[in-house]
Amino acid sequence: MHTPHLKKSLGQNHLVDGAICRPLVHFLQPEGRRVLEIGPGGGILTAELLAAGAQVTGWELDLGWAAELRRRQRDRVAGGALSLVVGDALEIAWDRLAAPTLVAGNLPYNVATAILERLLPHHATVPRAAFLVQKEVADRLVAGPRDEAYGSLSVLVAAQAHAKILGRVRPGSFRPPPKVDSAFVGFELHAPPLPAAEMPGFLAFVRLAFGQRRKTLRNALAAGWGREKAAAVLAAAGVGERVRAEEMGLAELLGVWGAMVSAG
Repeated sequence: MHTPHLKKSLGQNHLVDGAICRPLVHFLQPEGRRVLEIGPGGGILTAELLAAGAQVTGWELDLGWAAELRRRQRDRVAGGALSLVVGDALEIAWDRLAAPTLVAGNLPYNVATAILERLLPHHATVPRAAFLVQKEVADRLVAGPRDEAYGSLSVLVAAQAHAKILGRVRPGSFRPPPKVDSAFVGFELHAPPLPAAEMPGFLAFVRLAFGQRRKTLRNALAAGWGREKAAAVLAAAGVGERVRAEEMGLAELLGVWGAMVSAG
């Protein structure tokens, strides 16, 4: 039986050594727990999760690799420790998962952010998650105010999880090797600082605030709110005219949002 080809269009860069995954497994502590693994591919991380005592569901887009993983882990599939779903991770119904479920995966670079944005609101179902992502993305996920990588994604994560880099992975650890370094990032999900119904509005405000990085927060918000409203809201929040979004932490941005809500 031929091993399936790795498809560049799907961002398939598979790990070659399970030992590389140990920081992720250590963070998740998956023994006796349900783990949803996104994009298991050839099963390097899958095998480590199973060896740690996890009950794994692999969610794989590529039918060929799902069949190959089923072949490689036929005993675990037969024993019920591993089940496989062929599907798009962007369509996972997070609110329908059994709670608690841990989540892991080596995420394709082109969809990593989109998957995270869909997952993070579901702290009631997913207490912890850990992913392998492009190092540049990892830096953005954990960045704080005034960090070069700090932006709207950093705030989106901080509002819904405690995130930390668990370890760096060099290109040679993959087949085929990507052109960039990668990193494991761990997430402890938590309740957002605002009611769930208000979070989409707050996150839209954050994206507007960071949408024009070289501009002051006042000018960035004026692009969406108008100059008069932007000036009034920032004055009510006690934010100076020359402050930029990348200088403000989550609490300060929440203060501006609260002033905006109060202003109507």
